[in-house]
Amino acid sequence: MGRKTVTAVLCFCIFSLAFAWAARPACCESLTVSGCSVSTVGYLTYLAQKYQELTGVKVFVRGGGSLMGISDLNSSRVDFAASCKGKSADDPSGMHFTQVAWDALVFIVNKSNPVNGITLHQVRGIYSGRIYNWKQLGGPDMKLVSFMAQGEMGGVGQSLSRLVLKGKRPIITANTQIIASSAAIWEQMVEVTPGGFASTGFASARKRNVKMLLVNGVPPTKENIVSGRYPLKRPLYLVTTGTPSPEVKKFIQFALGRAGQHLISAYGIPSLDEIRAR
Repeated sequence: MGRKTVTAVLCFCIFSLAFAWAARPACCESLTVSGCSVSTVGYLTYLAQKYQELTGVKVFVRGGGSLMGISDLNSSRVDFAASCKGKSADDPSGMHFTQVAWDALVFIVNKSNPVNGITLHQVRGIYSGRIYNWKQLGGPDMKLVSFMAQGEMGGVGQSLSRLVLKGKRPIITANTQIIASSAAIWEQMVEVTPGGFASTGFASARKRNVKMLLVNGVPPTKENIVSGRYPLKRPLYLVTTGTPSPEVKKFIQFALGRAGQHLISAYGIPSLDEIRAR
């Protein structure tokens, strides 16, 4: 083979590789999100799977809690974050919160617990230390074990303080069991603890083997959240920082668009349009 032929073959190969790289399909692209486990369990994992089916872009979804998601985003470990807490003065600068769905604060117990309902006054009693045994709520003589996190309040803690505790923080008592700041872990602990109690989000709790308590006699259902009968609705956000990449913008636009909102509703939680229409 002559030198000119070899040179021509090499040039053709280089051109072919360059063309193949430039024309690589969207399936080679990916995004990563972490944060609010109420969101990741409740809708985001499914929405990410559907987005991949439609676009070929893989979205890796991790939980960890709203605080972890915002920390990951600030450290550039993820492309965007999921949060069930609103923007606060403690957040790093430049964070932008976009609401994509609705949720509600709920209170959960072990499936074996005969107690079916609670009042907001009783919830305040649990978090102040006045209520420490299930017999005080009409249940068996059994220690009430309250699962929560210590330190900076995440999404559930912020909602609990704002919607129920009149701006106060829950008090750590002898009945409090401190664990990681993630609603997913609290839900899993309640699943295996007969006397367990926790606050969490409707979006994820309905997928766990737990009982969601009626609040002031009203069951936490999607219909009751949408109608306003259930009193503790709260927003779910996707969070970006600085100027997000075009692919992040596309995913958030998908979540906010007609198809994304229809899917969120189909997954069993209130879409923006369902609440807005009321």
